[in-house]
Amino acid sequence: MEESLSWLKQFAVPVSKLASWIAAGAMVFGGVVPYIPQYRDIKRTQNAEGFSIYVCLVLLVANILRIFFWFGRYFEPPLLLQSIIMIITMLVMLKLCTAVRMANELTTRRRAFSDFDLQYFWLWSRFIDYVQCVLAFTAVAAYITYLLIDSSLFVETLGFFAVFTEAMLGTPQLYRNYENKSTVGMSITMVLMWASGDTFKTAYFILNQAPFQFWICGLLQVCVDITILFQAYYYDRYPQKPSSHTIPSTSTKAL
Repeated sequence: MEESLSWLKQFAVPVSKLASWIAAGAMVFGGVVPYIPQYRDIKRTQNAEGFSIYVCLVLLVANILRIFFWFGRYFEPPLLLQSIIMIITMLVMLKLCTAVRMANELTTRRRAFSDFDLQYFWLWSRFIDYVQCVLAFTAVAAYITYLLIDSSLFVETLGFFAVFTEAMLGTPQLYRNYENKSTVGMSITMVLMWASGDTFKTAYFILNQAPFQFWICGLLQVCVDITILFQAYYYDRYPQKPSSHTIPSTSTKAL
């Protein structure tokens, strides 16, 4: 009996490690999976109209701030690596979308980050302008973090703002559905992918005792996903009279 228990314990250890590695890998790369078919579709059609590059802006800001939060309060390495991978992914998406948009744009006028024209913020003509903006933001954030790194209030606020920004990524879609009283044009499959991914992510935060900002905002993100799914069910079962200013629904979070 003792030999059997000993064998089970020896077997359970590598299985537990393997499960931990798989969970960490899913945590690192799971967030970028929805963007792979999006990238391929834009590449194939040479049309980026359905993609909101402001999603890239939100995710870049959120993940850059999350990396600086790590310097003030250590958390799981997979979460840090996840932010690095997501930043790279968003830059790749921006590069493709900028090239496609400029190839299809009729105007010859070029807009640059150095123009400092707020009217065209994040609507520049070259990928290098987005890189300059990201580097400028990173430099400012790094400087402020360096000055205030010893302040626990600043560090905790930084962490909360980083994950809260990402948690709110689905709210534009939620509001757009409400305004249109319809979810026509929204991919239910994509929303299900968000919900399953966000649920896994939140469970990972809780089980690995990540800073409270992570799992609180993770729960908020899951609630937003569930509300969007409820909208899809409700508007499909009880069609509403569309408003006069209804616009096509596009997926904000997955785009």
